[in-house]
Amino acid sequence: MRILISAYACVQDPDIRFGNGGEGVLGWNIIRQLSRSHQLWVFTHSQNRKSIEEALSRESLYNAQFYYIELPRYLGFLGKFSGGVQFYAYLWQIKAYFIAKKLHNQFHFDAFHHVTYANDWMASFIGALLPVSYIRGPGGGAHAVPKDFLSEFSFVECIGQCLRAIGQWLFRHDPFFILSQQRAKAILVCNRESLELMPKKWQNKTYLFPVNGVSAEDLNLLKSKKESTLGNKFRILSAGKLLSIKGFNLAIKSFKIFSNKIAKSELKVIGDGPELPNLKNLVRQLGIEGRVQFEKWMPRNEFLKELTFCDIFLFPSLRDGGGAVVIEAMAAGKPVVCLDISGPGFHITNEWGIKIPPSSPEQVINEMAKALEKLYSDKDLRTYLGRTARERAEKFYHWDRLGENLLKIYQEVFKI
Repeated sequence: MRILISAYACVQDPDIRFGNGGEGVLGWNIIRQLSRSHQLWVFTHSQNRKSIEEALSRESLYNAQFYYIELPRYLGFLGKFSGGVQFYAYLWQIKAYFIAKKLHNQFHFDAFHHVTYANDWMASFIGALLPVSYIRGPGGGAHAVPKDFLSEFSFVECIGQCLRAIGQWLFRHDPFFILSQQRAKAILVCNRESLELMPKKWQNKTYLFPVNGVSAEDLNLLKSKKESTLGNKFRILSAGKLLSIKGFNLAIKSFKIFSNKIAKSELKVIGDGPELPNLKNLVRQLGIEGRVQFEKWMPRNEFLKELTFCDIFLFPSLRDGGGAVVIEAMAAGKPVVCLDISGPGFHITNEWGIKIPPSSPEQVINEMAKALEKLYSDKDLRTYLGRTARERAEKFYHWDRLGENLLKIYQEVFKI
């Protein structure tokens, strides 16, 4: 098939490990998988050109042609503040449509696939208006911070969460969004919240499909299943963008309870973000400075190596549509402790981790501490969960397996 792809974000290796790179990795890998069977014309933002050209110098995608699109420079300020990038991407979609219309007259596409911006609420003007078959996703966006946890946020942060909800409601009622959803032959979503929010009239064409995966190279790098040997300490690792929505304050408080019982334990937090000063202050207040380490962003391969030397991966995020680090921890053969919410709640089952239904901050803190103690005390359980996590990553989250699943959806939808 001749397929037009919209991948606003598309990079093989994100420049910022815990920034917005996850969508770029999704875009690149979906394109890589589809190019195995179809001819692709790919729209992406011009800021991705350098990264894509470097990737293509290492691995040619013979069936993919890239078109780099950007808006006038005076609109660049929109990408510099929270919420602004969504409006920038919305305007970018409009420009992309007019370019798509001209190319369609030339190449006569069989289908259009909107991959990124990876959400379930922004209009796709190409999907709404270009007269070809249309597929969307995978994406998410319906997940939100549980209301009982907003007490952990500042007033300004609470306002931000409210504005996000209002903005999404407006985007979901955009006539072009509704038209594009009606026209879609398949809608791929990455967590159960997005599936449950999908109107019933569209649920029969909606598929659960993850936005995160691991490559053969990742699996090879993560094949070591070592446990912590650093000073005979029991090592807990957590990582991500240091934002309030990631719940690192909950992780630190739960570790305080755990480490009071298990003195030879340490928590290592890897990532950058505005919450770093607050988290360091919390560690001082709790009197656990010697047991908690903070390490800044590191190249991805270095982070993957860090995963092989921990005993447990703790991921306390309150709002995460995917959670790439959860899949990476599974691939490293590490049991994951997370909340039963959004992407992590979709990825983790009791067969390869422990997930905690979030009712209140106090409940989550106590139950995370209990989960850590349970895994510390039962090495056989820890080993079993790690082994099955690795097997799950190999069988389901390998990008080639995900590519095969996507091609099956194509065969079903397009009757090929």
